[in-house]
Amino acid sequence: MTTASQVIETINARAKEVGVRVRLHAAEIDGARRIGIDENAPVVTASVFKVPIALELARQGAEGELDLGEPVTVPPGHPTPSPYGLATFRHEITTSWYDLAILMIGISDNVATDLILARVGKEPTAKTLRRLGFEHTTVPQDCREVLDSIGEDLGISYEDDEKALSELSIERIHALRALQPAHTCATTAEEITRLLGLIWRDEAASQSACADVRRWLDLQVWPHRLRSGFPDDGIRVSGKTGTLPSVRNEVGVVEYPDGGRYAVGIFTDAVDGRSRVPERDAFIGFAAAQAVEWLRLPEAGDE
Repeated sequence: MTTASQVIETINARAKEVGVRVRLHAAEIDGARRIGIDENAPVVTASVFKVPIALELARQGAEGELDLGEPVTVPPGHPTPSPYGLATFRHEITTSWYDLAILMIGISDNVATDLILARVGKEPTAKTLRRLGFEHTTVPQDCREVLDSIGEDLGISYEDDEKALSELSIERIHALRALQPAHTCATTAEEITRLLGLIWRDEAASQSACADVRRWLDLQVWPHRLRSGFPDDGIRVSGKTGTLPSVRNEVGVVEYPDGGRYAVGIFTDAVDGRSRVPERDAFIGFAAAQAVEWLRLPEAGDE
């Protein structure tokens, strides 16, 4: 019988091989089994913070505080940088809050995120998180503020000088405010999986609001992290990535054809700031698969 300790040892061994430290939590959505590695340690979310923003948008829409179908006109040249999405558009577009959420989650569009957060508000988002019992999950900044702080700390442009960032010492990278949970958007691996569980059980907000968030997460396009651990076409993976210098994260829900549903949160920080290290992306899928496979054992033991 494989034990939780053995699974944790296997995950940590692979983490060491690829050059990352991991914080992890995986939990049955419809049961009590759990497995974790430093799951209560505060971690930087990077773009994972877009999940609570999506929840607040959906909640306000369901409760009539805003109209998700309201037309939103976005001119080119928004000050928030993003490597894809609205920041790359040349011409003005008109869309809706609902469709901006698809961009925010599906391709991690930073401009869409900042437009949505400005509309729903940081304090209402924080109030919802507090109401749900989350002590460490915070959204004090938008994307522009996070990225601007990196530029201020380093004196270089985060979005325009990827090579310069990759060559920085890890000590200087870790000194960035954007990589310190106390100074940026943060959570814990346990809290984010608990939030996903509430969303999947329609307990985080109304049924319609939770359904909207689930659909947005299901539309994420990136297959290289969490999805890489579950290549079977019959397994549904819904998630949200997060990336900053030395940081690769993904949180999501894995659903099996037999009805098993598992929330997973994996947060990693690396020994260097290189951005193109495929084995570190794939490690997230490996770790998630190890954890979920243990949760699916008929008689999962603790030791």
